[in-house]
Amino acid sequence: MPARLSALDASFLYLEETTTPMHVGGVAIFQRPKSGLDYDRLVTLIEQRIALVPRFRQKVRYVPGNLARPVWVDDADFDITFHVRRSALPRPGSDSALNDLVARVVSRPLDRARPLWEMYLVEGLTGGRAAVITKTHQALVDGISAIDIGQVILDISPDPQAVAEELWMPEPEPSGSRLVIDAVGDMVARPGELVDNVRVAAGDAIATAGKIVGVAGKLFTMARTASRRAPGTPLNVNISTQRRFTVARTELESYRRIRAAHGCSVNDVVLSVISGALRNWLLSRGEPVTASSSVRALVPLSVRGDADVPSSATAGSLGNRVSSFLVDLPVGEPSPVVRLHHVTHAMREHTASGQSVGADTLVRIGGFAPPTLHALGARAASVISKRIFNLVVTNVPGPQFPLYAAGARLLEMFPVVPLAKGQALAIGLTSYDGGVYYGFNGDRDAMADVDVLAGLVDESLDELLVAVS
Repeated sequence: MPARLSALDASFLYLEETTTPMHVGGVAIFQRPKSGLDYDRLVTLIEQRIALVPRFRQKVRYVPGNLARPVWVDDADFDITFHVRRSALPRPGSDSALNDLVARVVSRPLDRARPLWEMYLVEGLTGGRAAVITKTHQALVDGISAIDIGQVILDISPDPQAVAEELWMPEPEPSGSRLVIDAVGDMVARPGELVDNVRVAAGDAIATAGKIVGVAGKLFTMARTASRRAPGTPLNVNISTQRRFTVARTELESYRRIRAAHGCSVNDVVLSVISGALRNWLLSRGEPVTASSSVRALVPLSVRGDADVPSSATAGSLGNRVSSFLVDLPVGEPSPVVRLHHVTHAMREHTASGQSVGADTLVRIGGFAPPTLHALGARAASVISKRIFNLVVTNVPGPQFPLYAAGARLLEMFPVVPLAKGQALAIGLTSYDGGVYYGFNGDRDAMADVDVLAGLVDESLDELLVAVS
């Protein structure tokens, strides 16, 4: 019998709207070798390795009458060239032109009739660079150890690792009557599933979230924070179908210096930097900012037992334990050092009180864990009321050594975290090979000045560096 989507994975399909496509994305920038990173080479590489992620050749098949959750079936007409696409930037191939392309790509929903992922090779970047944009639907991935297609193409050396060839023969697609018979069998075995299926199919997000909370044993126990409405900010509005995307680049060593001076974690420094950037962005808009002003962030974190990023890891191991927190970022505090102390205290209080949810719990409730940790924030945001928080901030520690794809060295990697309903901004960042790379995904109408916010990251980081120099 084909594998059935979990209740949560199915909910991401049913609850998806035109304004909130539920795919997580990424932008990887490569230095092209002399031999070139061309389209044919990329397609060949993916064909060689897609067997490592078999679900990427499967599509969603719905059960007639929604008697049960959809199932995964092999796509007998799987066409790698439909999923791996080619694009080029107009001269001079600026980074801003790439950001505009990313915004357009992530604004479009994925084709439900095919496997739910896409990849774009973008040529024409200045400096002999190329970019790879990935889109993967959150329903496609399950299990915290899962990897996605963007990670599969990466190697730890310029020489691609050999992968055994595999002849793939798709399994026949089940008929509608077979799906109905299997669904009836599931209902007989588990009668309670029928109610859940109706709720999910009807788009009952509250019921779905309630089931998750009940099974997990209070998925989010941050009672004191969550009991209060999120502060009113320009970040919570009705959003459109279109996006803006921009990035910020910083050095990991700067965060380490600040961490060493204040006895905090690198992530505390990250959240403090974001707090300072948000503060100055609000002021630039003429928004009222008082001493008590705050912006509440949903923050999923990798839990490694070490406050810093790893010095070594495999290409696919971006972390395998996750906790999520609600954190009030002190944007009303003018002192960068005091902001850092506020964030550090808040994070320690959450950790000490157990006000978090672990990835092992998420796995037990069925497919809540993402292919990359950035997707966790998007998943959590999708089932929690926008009244509880203002934005999602995901921070994924990556390997601190070079990675390669078809001989091309990976220079930078920027996450693209999807927006939840009523959320105008999502911030993702990834540390890699000495850099910390921010991706800002914003609603096109509400965040026309997202470039201003991204530019204020350096200013906020410099404020902290001056304080420790």
